Amino acid sequence: MSDREVDPVTLEIMRNQFESVAEEMGQVLITSSYSPNIKERRDCSTALFDADGRLVAQAEHIPVHLGAMPEAVDTVLDYDPEPGDVFVLNDPFEGGTHLPDVTMVSPLSVDGEVLGYAVSRAHHADVGGMTPGSMPAGAREIYQEGLRLPPVRLVAGGETNDDVLSLLLANVRNPGERRADIRAQLAANERAEERLADLVAEHGRSRVLAAFDAVMDYSRNRVTAELRDLPDGEYRARDVLEGDGVTDEDIPIEVTATVDGDAVAFDFDGTADQVAGNVNAPLAVAKSAVYFVVRCVTDPEIPPNQGCYDPISVEVPEGSLLNPDAPAAVVGGNVETSQRVTDVVFSALADAAPERVPAQGQGTMNNLTIGSRAGGSDGFTYYETIGGGFGGRAGGDGMDGVQVGMTNTLNTPVEALEAEYPLFVEAYGLREGSGGRGEFRGGLGIVRSVTVEADATVSLLTERRRVAPRGIAGGEDGATGQNLVDGEAVPSKTTRDVPAGTTVTVRTPGGGGYGDPADRDADAARRDREDEKTE
Repeated sequence: MSDREVDPVTLEIMRNQFESVAEEMGQVLITSSYSPNIKERRDCSTALFDADGRLVAQAEHIPVHLGAMPEAVDTVLDYDPEPGDVFVLNDPFEGGTHLPDVTMVSPLSVDGEVLGYAVSRAHHADVGGMTPGSMPAGAREIYQEGLRLPPVRLVAGGETNDDVLSLLLANVRNPGERRADIRAQLAANERAEERLADLVAEHGRSRVLAAFDAVMDYSRNRVTAELRDLPDGEYRARDVLEGDGVTDEDIPIEVTATVDGDAVAFDFDGTADQVAGNVNAPLAVAKSAVYFVVRCVTDPEIPPNQGCYDPISVEVPEGSLLNPDAPAAVVGGNVETSQRVTDVVFSALADAAPERVPAQGQGTMNNLTIGSRAGGSDGFTYYETIGGGFGGRAGGDGMDGVQVGMTNTLNTPVEALEAEYPLFVEAYGLREGSGGRGEFRGGLGIVRSVTVEADATVSLLTERRRVAPRGIAGGEDGATGQNLVDGEAVPSKTTRDVPAGTTVTVRTPGGGGYGDPADRDADAARRDREDEKTE
């Protein structure tokens, strides 16, 4: 057998080795970082690409990061990367998603030849802008959201560009924390180069490159086989966002999914034009949500790489909510609009794959940002996405208090939160009765109350406060969420300055139910009452 051929056993071994490279990158990033948002919540993602910018393997991290990463590599390739370079970027109009997600792309050189790219993306707790935490609810332009970085060499030929680093750190709050997290990302990318060199030493250059192609062919073949099992046809759905932070008017998202043999196309014609507020989503984010849903309704165990995406096409009108023109504000698009795209694409495919589509989950990341305007060691920026209810599904209840859809982060443990920030957790638990009733119950939302022990700025970017997560197949809707400041209800998207002693409460939505509640198993209904999952 030649080095350009890969037998099935070797393919499986090398596929796992490629995925191990991405996973080890993630472990280096998480364990080396300083901010709780990365080291505790794991709001970061890592992946391995080939020399042509095709995704080879990714760690199982954040869906909205991972599906959008190929755009970052494609953009960096236009800047003629060389061995020893590391590009940093966050510009949503040049390969990024939203400004807090800082991406690093490194050519992976073995014996002087670039064989691939390492990519790490991490949500930094602050990147400047008009409010601490860089998640302002009322932003109308991207310039208000933070420092905007097109792809630029942070490391050139193995030497750190101190001018670029100084410029970056001069424009953020908590520069010491930012510096540490940047170094953690650099370390993660360096680890990828070491491990790729190990694989070349073990298998040979030609075999490694052949395996890159083979793993993508394998995934493509499995996805196309799954798509052929879906009935051909056009499937349509519509949903709305609850305002953009500037107005409360509903913003429609529409999609037509066309299944045709072993391919599927998604056309978002009919979706709203880009809006004044910050819920515009870059095209890469919309694609990421589509890719995620297709993986869910085919076989989630198929190795995620470029081969999975090849049979999928996405069309979005230019200048629309899901393909905005600069300088649109976009920070909420990555976290909230992506969730609604996920919901609407699931709804469109419900008739094509009814056993694979759950009732709607909470449909929001419940973004809570609290920070002070003080600089240096006196300043702080806390950011959290709060879990909620997962929708009921054929054969099973929805999960309680979990991240749903386009995020996959952990929570910040109470002990870590209170040790790191001037915050006190008053309450943290499941929200009784918030899951929709059904043959299979929707998951419960969460109640999280935090008292701010210093003067601070609070920003909330949330959804599903008016429009409930829908049940399916006769199941009831989940409960809508609610935001409270000192017991007073506040809008779904708001930023306000608060004095020390203020308590912020977020009640997250529950998931919709699946199937007629009258068909629920009697023992399951009894356990619901015993576990206080029903009011």
